[in-house]
Amino acid sequence: MNKRLLLLALLPLLANADTVVSPATLALHQRLLVLDSHLDTPLTLTRPGWNILERHDYRQDGSQVDLPRMREGGLDGGFFAVYTPQGPRTEEGRAYASAYGLATLTRIRDVIDRNPDSFALALTADDARRIAAEGKRVVFISMENADPLSSDPALLNTYYRQGLRMLGLVHFMNNDLADSATALPEWKGLSPKGRDLVQRANRLGILLDVSHASDAVFDQMLALSSAPIIASHSSSRAVNPHPRNLDDARVRQLAAKGGVIQVNAYSDYLIPLTPKPERNKAMAALGARFHNLAALSPEQIKDLYQERDTINQRFAQPKADLDVFMQHLLHLLEVAGPDHVGIGADWDGGGGVSGLEDVSQLPVVTQRLLDAGYNEQQVANIWSGNLLRVLQEAQARAQP
Repeated sequence: MNKRLLLLALLPLLANADTVVSPATLALHQRLLVLDSHLDTPLTLTRPGWNILERHDYRQDGSQVDLPRMREGGLDGGFFAVYTPQGPRTEEGRAYASAYGLATLTRIRDVIDRNPDSFALALTADDARRIAAEGKRVVFISMENADPLSSDPALLNTYYRQGLRMLGLVHFMNNDLADSATALPEWKGLSPKGRDLVQRANRLGILLDVSHASDAVFDQMLALSSAPIIASHSSSRAVNPHPRNLDDARVRQLAAKGGVIQVNAYSDYLIPLTPKPERNKAMAALGARFHNLAALSPEQIKDLYQERDTINQRFAQPKADLDVFMQHLLHLLEVAGPDHVGIGADWDGGGGVSGLEDVSQLPVVTQRLLDAGYNEQQVANIWSGNLLRVLQEAQARAQP
């Protein structure tokens, strides 16, 4: 199917509530380099029998990214995250985290190597542009939760040699490196080991990511880093006062030092939620039962999502929609300016709102941005230009 026929075929799919993507916008979106800074798709890559080359349905298996939907939504690629669930901070726990992280890294590299006509590893901004021009999908590698490095921070060099270009130190819980935004302070920011890791990343030219980090970690990393930093999937605390979001003052500080905030589509962070301890307890029990996602069979995956849906129905919480996502995005664009904002929707990691459920629907965001008055160059920067610039600046300040 040629590109014109593809665009015509997609048009009926892209009516979204009161947002209709025009043919001109769809053509523009498909022409732009569109990258997402936080893809948790490696979580689905580990599922037995799951094939990224085939089209899936998020309503059936929860997945939101695969090659057919990337093509439909004009997603050229992004940062595939080596995510490691935070485990016990013991010798055994650190050993498990180290093995888990390397296994995830290997799986990402394996998908690239098995599908050289469809995917290619990117190490630089120029790589991303070249790969997309070749019609392939761009795979950068990032890390979410640096617990795999707790036992030996020098492992960062190994990850770097294998393609790691972005590093986030912490996730939902504190670790040996830093305090989380969603846990009680332990280190009052970065630990000594965390400070060392920041400096190691700077020397290698690895882009530092403050998403999930506490305010104190943000402040210390911004002051300590010799290069601009990124919040790869964070939203606005002014719009919704969740500790995972950034306040306007810090967004301005991030931009003033050349950094970028990439807006997520994780509903729990976008709108206020009513505390429901019983729901949290049920979800924790479900997570404990299905902890090792990589070992689940297709039947177990189906059971997991069915039970999750049952819990969500029993303890219903409101879900954010496209309007709310755009409220966060447009507010941050106003605060930081269009040269310091991008999109990291947290696909396959809990992201997705009503009206923007998977990557096939991304053109609606371009339409909304154009409708809000942003021009083609600004939209191009939001989709990839700002992300690639901050990566390039981190690499330019490396000290090999």
